[in-house]
Amino acid sequence: MKVRNSLKSLRSRHRDNRLVRRKGKLYVINKTQRRFKARQG
Repeated sequence: MKVRNSLKSLRSRHRDNRLVRRKGKLYVINKTQRRFKARQG
């Protein structure tokens, strides 16, 4: 999992990426390609 300041660029790397807010943190998750995980905050 990457921790980044900006998740917008990471979200556009794959078409299945989703931006999800959980417990005050922003996450990029991907059900098909699990390696595209990222977190902010």
